[in-house]
Amino acid sequence: MISSETRRAIGVKYQQLAPYLTEKSRRLWAASEAWSLGRGGVSVVAEATGLSRATIHTGLGELKTAPASTVPTEAGLRVRRLGGGRKRLTASDQTLLEDLESLVEPVTRGDPESPLRWTCKSTSKLAAELQAQGHQVSPRTVYSLLGQLGYSLQADRKTREGSGHPDRDAQFRHIAALVKRFQAEGQPVISVDTKKKELVGIFYNKGREWHPKGQPEQVAVHDFIDPELGKVIPYGVYDVAANQGWVSVGIDPDTAAFAVATIRQWWQSMGRSLYPQATELLVTADGGGSNGSRIRLWKFELQRLADELGLTIHVCHFPPGTSKWNQIEHRMFCHISQNWRGRPLTSREVVVNLISQTTTAQGLAIHAALDEGRYPTGVTVPDELFAALAVERDEFHGDWNYRIKPRSVQ
Repeated sequence: MISSETRRAIGVKYQQLAPYLTEKSRRLWAASEAWSLGRGGVSVVAEATGLSRATIHTGLGELKTAPASTVPTEAGLRVRRLGGGRKRLTASDQTLLEDLESLVEPVTRGDPESPLRWTCKSTSKLAAELQAQGHQVSPRTVYSLLGQLGYSLQADRKTREGSGHPDRDAQFRHIAALVKRFQAEGQPVISVDTKKKELVGIFYNKGREWHPKGQPEQVAVHDFIDPELGKVIPYGVYDVAANQGWVSVGIDPDTAAFAVATIRQWWQSMGRSLYPQATELLVTADGGGSNGSRIRLWKFELQRLADELGLTIHVCHFPPGTSKWNQIEHRMFCHISQNWRGRPLTSREVVVNLISQTTTAQGLAIHAALDEGRYPTGVTVPDELFAALAVERDEFHGDWNYRIKPRSVQ
Protein backbone atom coordinates (compact mmCIF):
# COMPACT_ATOMS: atom_id res chain seq x y z
CA MET A 1 0.00 0.00 0.00
CA ILE A 2 1.48 3.32 -1.08
CA SER A 3 1.13 5.98 1.65
CA SER A 4 -0.46 9.38 1.17
CA GLU A 5 2.86 11.01 2.12
CA THR A 6 4.49 9.31 -0.88
CA ARG A 7 1.71 10.50 -3.14
CA ARG A 8 2.16 14.10 -1.91
CA ALA A 9 5.97 13.87 -2.27
CA ILE A 10 5.62 12.75 -5.89
CA GLY A 11 3.22 15.61 -6.61
CA VAL A 12 5.54 18.19 -5.04
CA LYS A 13 8.54 16.82 -6.89
CA TYR A 14 6.69 16.96 -10.21
CA GLN A 15 5.61 20.60 -9.68
CA GLN A 16 9.23 21.55 -9.05
CA LEU A 17 10.58 19.72 -12.08
CA ALA A 18 7.78 20.36 -14.57
CA PRO A 19 9.02 23.74 -15.86
CA TYR A 20 12.34 22.13 -16.86
CA LEU A 21 11.03 18.93 -18.43
CA THR A 22 10.39 18.30 -22.09
CA GLU A 23 7.57 16.14 -23.36
CA LYS A 24 9.83 13.09 -23.48
CA SER A 25 11.72 13.66 -20.22
CA ARG A 26 8.41 14.21 -18.42
CA ARG A 27 7.00 10.82 -19.37
CA LEU A 28 10.32 9.08 -18.72
CA TRP A 29 10.55 10.61 -15.23
CA ALA A 30 6.95 9.65 -14.48
CA ALA A 31 7.60 6.11 -15.75
CA SER A 32 10.72 5.86 -13.58
CA GLU A 33 8.77 6.91 -10.47
CA ALA A 34 5.97 4.44 -11.27
CA TRP A 35 8.48 1.65 -11.81
CA SER A 36 10.16 2.33 -8.45
CA LEU A 37 6.79 2.19 -6.65
CA GLY A 38 5.97 -1.24 -8.02
CA ARG A 39 2.40 -2.49 -8.25
CA GLY A 40 -0.07 0.40 -8.46
CA GLY A 41 2.70 2.87 -9.21
CA VAL A 42 1.24 3.96 -12.55
CA SER A 43 -2.07 4.93 -10.94
CA VAL A 44 -0.37 6.78 -8.08
CA VAL A 45 1.91 8.81 -10.37
CA ALA A 46 -0.95 9.58 -12.76
CA GLU A 47 -3.06 10.88 -9.88
CA ALA A 48 -0.20 12.91 -8.35
CA THR A 49 0.98 14.53 -11.60
CA GLY A 50 -2.12 14.71 -13.76
CA LEU A 51 -0.42 12.76 -16.57
CA SER A 52 -2.45 10.13 -18.34
CA ARG A 53 -1.84 6.44 -17.66
CA ALA A 54 -1.22 5.94 -21.39
CA THR A 55 1.62 8.48 -21.31
CA ILE A 56 3.23 6.77 -18.33
CA HIS A 57 2.89 3.33 -19.97
CA THR A 58 4.56 4.77 -23.11
CA GLY A 59 7.41 5.94 -20.92
CA LEU A 60 7.73 2.50 -19.33
CA GLY A 61 8.03 0.98 -22.77
CA GLU A 62 10.73 3.48 -23.73
CA LEU A 63 12.69 2.72 -20.55
CA LYS A 64 12.82 -0.93 -21.58
CA THR A 65 14.09 0.03 -25.06
CA ALA A 66 17.84 0.20 -25.71
CA PRO A 67 19.23 3.79 -25.65
CA ALA A 68 20.57 3.27 -29.18
CA SER A 69 17.09 4.01 -30.47
CA THR A 70 17.49 7.66 -29.45
CA VAL A 71 18.33 9.83 -32.46
CA PRO A 72 20.82 12.69 -31.82
CA THR A 73 20.22 16.16 -33.27
CA GLU A 74 22.25 19.35 -33.50
CA ALA A 75 20.65 20.66 -30.28
CA GLY A 76 21.00 17.39 -28.35
CA LEU A 77 18.52 14.48 -28.23
CA ARG A 78 15.22 14.37 -30.05
CA VAL A 79 12.17 15.01 -27.89
CA ARG A 80 9.90 13.00 -30.16
CA ARG A 81 10.44 9.90 -32.18
CA LEU A 82 10.91 10.30 -35.90
CA GLY A 83 7.49 10.87 -37.38
CA GLY A 84 5.99 11.88 -34.05
CA GLY A 85 3.74 14.90 -33.57
CA ARG A 86 1.07 16.43 -35.76
CA LYS A 87 1.69 16.25 -39.49
CA ARG A 88 2.45 19.43 -41.39
CA LEU A 89 -0.58 20.93 -43.10
CA THR A 90 1.23 20.95 -46.43
CA ALA A 91 1.73 17.19 -46.15
CA SER A 92 -2.00 16.53 -45.96
CA ASP A 93 -3.04 19.39 -48.26
CA GLN A 94 -0.93 18.98 -51.39
CA THR A 95 -2.23 22.06 -53.26
CA LEU A 96 -2.08 24.55 -50.37
CA LEU A 97 1.29 26.10 -51.22
CA GLU A 98 0.50 26.34 -54.92
CA ASP A 99 -2.86 28.02 -54.27
CA LEU A 100 -1.32 30.43 -51.77
CA GLU A 101 1.42 31.51 -54.16
CA SER A 102 -1.10 32.07 -56.95
CA LEU A 103 -2.93 34.50 -54.66
CA VAL A 104 0.20 36.39 -53.62
CA GLU A 105 1.56 36.75 -57.16
CA PRO A 106 -1.52 36.49 -59.40
CA VAL A 107 0.13 38.04 -62.46
CA THR A 108 3.18 35.81 -62.70
CA ARG A 109 2.01 32.58 -61.09
CA GLY A 110 -1.74 32.44 -61.17
CA ASP A 111 -4.97 33.83 -62.43
CA PRO A 112 -4.72 37.54 -63.36
CA GLU A 113 -8.37 37.83 -62.38
CA SER A 114 -7.66 36.70 -58.82
CA PRO A 115 -10.13 38.20 -56.28
CA LEU A 116 -7.12 39.61 -54.37
CA ARG A 117 -5.63 41.29 -57.45
CA TRP A 118 -6.77 44.74 -56.36
CA THR A 119 -6.84 44.48 -52.58
CA CYS A 120 -4.40 44.42 -49.65
CA LYS A 121 -2.99 40.92 -49.38
CA SER A 122 -2.99 40.57 -45.58
CA THR A 123 -2.66 37.13 -43.98
CA SER A 124 -6.30 37.36 -42.86
CA LYS A 125 -7.57 37.96 -46.40
CA LEU A 126 -5.29 35.29 -47.84
CA ALA A 127 -6.53 32.82 -45.23
CA ALA A 128 -10.15 33.70 -45.96
CA GLU A 129 -9.65 33.19 -49.70
CA LEU A 130 -7.89 29.86 -49.14
CA GLN A 131 -10.71 28.74 -46.85
CA ALA A 132 -13.17 29.63 -49.61
CA GLN A 133 -11.18 27.30 -51.86
CA GLY A 134 -11.58 24.45 -49.34
CA HIS A 135 -8.31 24.72 -47.41
CA GLN A 136 -8.37 24.52 -43.61
CA VAL A 137 -5.84 27.20 -42.77
CA SER A 138 -5.48 30.08 -40.30
CA PRO A 139 -3.87 33.52 -40.78
CA ARG A 140 -0.97 32.43 -38.55
CA THR A 141 -0.34 29.39 -40.72
CA VAL A 142 -0.46 31.59 -43.83
CA TYR A 143 2.20 33.80 -42.23
CA SER A 144 4.47 30.78 -41.69
CA LEU A 145 3.87 29.41 -45.19
CA LEU A 146 4.72 32.76 -46.78
CA GLY A 147 8.06 32.64 -44.98
CA GLN A 148 8.68 29.14 -46.34
CA LEU A 149 7.94 30.39 -49.85
CA GLY A 150 10.53 33.16 -49.48
CA TYR A 151 8.12 36.08 -49.02
CA SER A 152 8.45 38.86 -46.45
CA LEU A 153 6.75 42.18 -45.73
CA GLN A 154 8.48 44.81 -47.88
CA ALA A 155 7.85 48.43 -48.81
CA ASP A 156 8.33 49.93 -52.25
CA ARG A 157 11.90 51.02 -53.02
CA LYS A 158 12.76 54.01 -55.18
CA THR A 159 15.35 52.63 -57.58
CA ARG A 160 13.96 53.14 -61.10
CA GLU A 161 15.34 56.39 -62.47
CA GLY A 162 14.18 55.97 -66.03
CA SER A 163 16.43 55.25 -68.94
CA GLY A 164 20.04 55.95 -68.03
CA HIS A 165 22.09 58.32 -70.19
CA PRO A 166 25.10 56.53 -71.74
CA ASP A 167 27.43 59.22 -70.32
CA ARG A 168 25.92 59.16 -66.85
CA ASP A 169 28.87 57.55 -65.06
CA ALA A 170 31.35 59.63 -67.02
CA GLN A 171 29.56 62.80 -65.88
CA PHE A 172 29.72 61.65 -62.27
CA ARG A 173 33.47 61.12 -62.63
CA HIS A 174 33.82 64.53 -64.30
CA ILE A 175 32.01 66.25 -61.42
CA ALA A 176 34.02 64.33 -58.78
CA ALA A 177 37.33 65.26 -60.40
CA LEU A 178 36.35 68.94 -60.66
CA VAL A 179 35.16 69.07 -57.05
CA LYS A 180 38.42 67.48 -55.89
CA ARG A 181 40.47 70.06 -57.82
CA PHE A 182 38.49 73.01 -56.48
CA GLN A 183 38.76 71.81 -52.90
CA ALA A 184 42.51 71.21 -53.27
CA GLU A 185 42.89 74.82 -54.47
CA GLY A 186 40.70 76.21 -51.68
CA GLN A 187 37.96 77.35 -54.07
CA PRO A 188 34.29 77.14 -53.01
CA VAL A 189 32.07 74.27 -54.17
CA ILE A 190 28.31 74.51 -53.62
CA SER A 191 25.37 72.23 -54.33
CA VAL A 192 22.07 73.98 -55.09
CA ASP A 193 18.46 72.89 -55.44
CA THR A 194 14.87 73.73 -54.54
CA LYS A 195 13.19 71.88 -51.68
CA LYS A 196 9.55 71.04 -52.29
CA LYS A 197 6.97 73.75 -51.78
CA GLU A 198 5.38 73.79 -48.34
CA LEU A 199 1.90 74.89 -47.31
CA VAL A 200 1.93 77.49 -44.52
CA GLY A 201 -0.79 77.18 -41.89
CA ILE A 202 -2.29 74.67 -39.46
CA PHE A 203 -1.76 71.75 -41.81
CA TYR A 204 -0.73 68.14 -41.28
CA ASN A 205 3.01 67.48 -41.50
CA LYS A 206 4.32 63.93 -41.78
CA GLY A 207 6.15 62.39 -38.85
CA ARG A 208 5.65 62.16 -35.09
CA GLU A 209 6.75 64.44 -32.25
CA TRP A 210 6.60 64.04 -28.46
CA HIS A 211 3.43 65.44 -26.83
CA PRO A 212 1.59 64.67 -23.60
CA LYS A 213 -0.29 61.41 -23.99
CA GLY A 214 -3.66 61.89 -25.68
CA GLN A 215 -2.90 65.47 -26.70
CA PRO A 216 -1.75 65.44 -30.34
CA GLU A 217 -1.39 68.64 -32.30
CA GLN A 218 -4.74 69.66 -33.78
CA VAL A 219 -4.52 70.48 -37.51
CA ALA A 220 -6.92 71.16 -40.36
CA VAL A 221 -8.73 68.21 -41.90
CA HIS A 222 -8.22 69.45 -45.48
CA ASP A 223 -5.06 70.91 -47.00
CA PHE A 224 -6.74 73.85 -48.73
CA ILE A 225 -4.20 76.61 -49.29
CA ASP A 226 -4.51 79.60 -46.97
CA PRO A 227 -5.12 82.66 -49.21
CA GLU A 228 -3.11 84.91 -46.87
CA LEU A 229 -0.19 82.64 -45.96
CA GLY A 230 0.02 80.66 -49.23
CA LYS A 231 3.08 78.51 -49.83
CA VAL A 232 6.81 78.96 -49.33
CA ILE A 233 9.59 77.77 -51.63
CA PRO A 234 12.86 76.96 -49.83
CA TYR A 235 15.85 77.22 -52.19
CA GLY A 236 19.08 75.95 -50.71
CA VAL A 237 22.83 76.36 -51.14
CA TYR A 238 25.04 73.73 -49.50
CA ASP A 239 28.77 74.36 -49.02
CA VAL A 240 30.30 70.92 -49.49
CA ALA A 241 33.64 71.59 -47.77
CA ALA A 242 32.38 73.68 -44.84
CA ASN A 243 29.26 71.52 -44.24
CA GLN A 244 27.21 74.70 -44.03
CA GLY A 245 24.12 75.81 -45.86
CA TRP A 246 21.94 78.75 -46.72
CA VAL A 247 18.21 78.61 -47.45
CA SER A 248 16.18 81.45 -48.88
CA VAL A 249 12.50 80.95 -48.09
CA GLY A 250 10.73 82.49 -51.07
CA ILE A 251 7.09 83.45 -51.39
CA ASP A 252 7.05 83.97 -55.17
CA PRO A 253 7.40 81.37 -57.94
CA ASP A 254 10.60 79.35 -58.16
CA THR A 255 12.40 80.94 -61.09
CA ALA A 256 16.02 81.10 -62.25
CA ALA A 257 16.20 84.67 -60.95
CA PHE A 258 15.19 83.44 -57.47
CA ALA A 259 17.76 80.62 -57.63
CA VAL A 260 20.64 82.96 -58.50
CA ALA A 261 19.44 85.52 -55.93
CA THR A 262 19.83 82.80 -53.30
CA ILE A 263 23.39 82.07 -54.43
CA ARG A 264 24.12 85.81 -54.22
CA GLN A 265 22.66 85.92 -50.69
CA TRP A 266 24.79 82.93 -49.64
CA TRP A 267 27.95 84.62 -50.94
CA GLN A 268 27.22 87.92 -49.21
CA SER A 269 26.23 86.28 -45.91
CA MET A 270 28.60 83.30 -45.71
CA GLY A 271 30.75 82.60 -48.77
CA ARG A 272 32.70 85.89 -48.88
CA SER A 273 34.06 85.45 -45.33
CA LEU A 274 34.80 81.75 -45.80
CA TYR A 275 36.63 82.18 -49.12
CA PRO A 276 38.17 85.67 -49.17
CA GLN A 277 40.79 84.64 -51.78
CA ALA A 278 38.33 82.89 -54.11
CA THR A 279 38.59 83.52 -57.84
CA GLU A 280 36.27 80.72 -58.98
CA LEU A 281 33.05 79.11 -57.82
CA LEU A 282 31.80 75.62 -58.71
CA VAL A 283 28.04 75.05 -58.71
CA THR A 284 26.57 71.52 -58.98
CA ALA A 285 22.88 71.45 -59.85
CA ASP A 286 20.12 69.26 -61.24
CA GLY A 287 19.47 69.22 -64.95
CA GLY A 288 15.96 70.64 -64.68
CA GLY A 289 13.85 73.08 -62.68
CA SER A 290 14.74 76.72 -62.13
CA ASN A 291 18.46 75.87 -62.40
CA GLY A 292 18.08 73.65 -65.47
CA SER A 293 20.81 73.26 -68.05
CA ARG A 294 18.52 74.54 -70.83
CA ILE A 295 17.18 77.60 -69.00
CA ARG A 296 18.46 80.77 -70.65
CA LEU A 297 17.48 82.94 -67.69
CA TRP A 298 19.64 80.74 -65.39
CA LYS A 299 22.76 81.47 -67.45
CA PHE A 300 21.80 85.14 -67.86
CA GLU A 301 21.42 85.64 -64.10
CA LEU A 302 24.66 83.74 -63.42
CA GLN A 303 26.44 86.07 -65.84
CA ARG A 304 25.16 89.06 -63.88
CA LEU A 305 26.39 87.42 -60.67
CA ALA A 306 29.81 86.65 -62.15
CA ASP A 307 30.14 90.28 -63.31
CA GLU A 308 29.10 91.52 -59.87
CA LEU A 309 31.42 89.28 -57.83
CA GLY A 310 34.32 89.08 -60.25
CA LEU A 311 34.28 85.27 -60.02
CA THR A 312 34.40 82.68 -62.80
CA ILE A 313 31.37 80.48 -62.14
CA HIS A 314 31.69 76.85 -63.19
CA VAL A 315 28.45 74.87 -63.47
CA CYS A 316 28.05 71.08 -63.59
CA HIS A 317 24.59 69.57 -64.08
CA PHE A 318 23.71 66.05 -63.02
CA PRO A 319 22.44 63.77 -65.79
CA PRO A 320 18.68 63.35 -66.25
CA GLY A 321 17.02 61.22 -63.59
CA THR A 322 19.85 61.50 -61.05
CA SER A 323 18.76 64.48 -58.95
CA LYS A 324 18.96 62.48 -55.71
CA TRP A 325 22.73 62.25 -56.18
CA ASN A 326 23.02 65.99 -55.63
CA GLN A 327 24.68 66.38 -52.24
CA ILE A 328 22.26 68.99 -50.94
CA GLU A 329 19.53 66.33 -50.99
CA HIS A 330 21.14 63.91 -48.53
CA ARG A 331 23.42 66.34 -46.69
CA MET A 332 20.96 69.14 -45.90
CA PHE A 333 17.36 68.84 -47.12
CA CYS A 334 16.75 65.46 -45.47
CA HIS A 335 17.82 66.86 -42.08
CA ILE A 336 15.48 69.84 -42.46
CA SER A 337 12.56 67.48 -43.11
CA GLN A 338 13.55 65.41 -40.08
CA ASN A 339 13.79 68.49 -37.86
CA TRP A 340 10.26 69.73 -38.59
CA ARG A 341 8.57 66.32 -38.70
CA GLY A 342 5.15 66.30 -37.07
CA ARG A 343 5.09 70.09 -36.68
CA PRO A 344 2.58 72.29 -38.52
CA LEU A 345 4.33 75.10 -40.39
CA THR A 346 2.02 77.73 -38.97
CA SER A 347 3.83 80.81 -40.31
CA ARG A 348 6.71 81.86 -42.52
CA GLU A 349 8.73 82.73 -39.41
CA VAL A 350 8.23 79.18 -38.10
CA VAL A 351 9.59 77.79 -41.38
CA VAL A 352 12.67 80.03 -41.21
CA ASN A 353 13.34 79.21 -37.55
CA LEU A 354 12.95 75.46 -37.99
CA ILE A 355 15.37 75.49 -40.92
CA SER A 356 17.87 77.66 -39.02
CA GLN A 357 17.82 75.33 -36.01
CA THR A 358 18.59 72.21 -38.05
CA THR A 359 21.88 70.62 -36.97
CA THR A 360 23.55 67.21 -37.08
CA ALA A 361 26.17 65.39 -35.03
CA GLN A 362 28.58 65.97 -37.92
CA GLY A 363 28.38 69.75 -37.42
CA LEU A 364 25.90 70.85 -40.08
CA ALA A 365 24.94 74.51 -39.68
CA ILE A 366 22.20 76.21 -41.72
CA HIS A 367 21.29 79.88 -42.00
CA ALA A 368 17.91 80.86 -43.39
CA ALA A 369 16.06 84.04 -44.23
CA LEU A 370 12.74 85.02 -45.72
CA ASP A 371 12.98 86.33 -49.28
CA GLU A 372 9.98 88.53 -50.00
CA GLY A 373 11.25 89.53 -53.43
CA ARG A 374 9.12 89.18 -56.54
CA TYR A 375 10.32 86.92 -59.33
CA PRO A 376 7.84 87.00 -62.23
CA THR A 377 7.46 84.02 -64.49
CA GLY A 378 7.61 84.09 -68.27
CA VAL A 379 10.76 86.24 -68.45
CA THR A 380 12.63 85.60 -71.71
CA VAL A 381 16.20 86.42 -72.69
CA PRO A 382 16.45 87.83 -76.25
CA ASP A 383 18.93 86.23 -78.63
CA GLU A 384 21.19 89.29 -78.73
CA LEU A 385 21.52 89.37 -74.93
CA PHE A 386 22.10 85.64 -74.73
CA ALA A 387 24.77 85.79 -77.43
CA ALA A 388 26.63 88.42 -75.37
CA LEU A 389 27.11 86.07 -72.40
CA ALA A 390 30.66 84.96 -71.64
CA VAL A 391 29.80 81.28 -71.54
CA GLU A 392 32.51 78.75 -72.35
CA ARG A 393 31.41 75.14 -72.77
CA ASP A 394 33.64 72.26 -71.64
CA GLU A 395 34.86 69.76 -74.19
CA PHE A 396 32.98 66.99 -72.38
CA HIS A 397 29.22 67.55 -72.56
CA GLY A 398 29.21 71.30 -72.92
CA ASP A 399 25.46 71.25 -72.38
CA TRP A 400 26.04 69.97 -68.83
CA ASN A 401 29.41 71.55 -68.05
CA TYR A 402 30.27 75.18 -68.71
CA ARG A 403 31.86 78.21 -67.09
CA ILE A 404 30.74 81.83 -67.09
CA LYS A 405 33.51 84.41 -66.80
CA PRO A 406 33.03 87.93 -65.51
CA ARG A 407 32.91 90.16 -68.57
CA SER A 408 34.96 92.91 -66.92
CA VAL A 409 38.08 90.65 -66.79
CA GLN A 410 37.79 88.75 -70.09
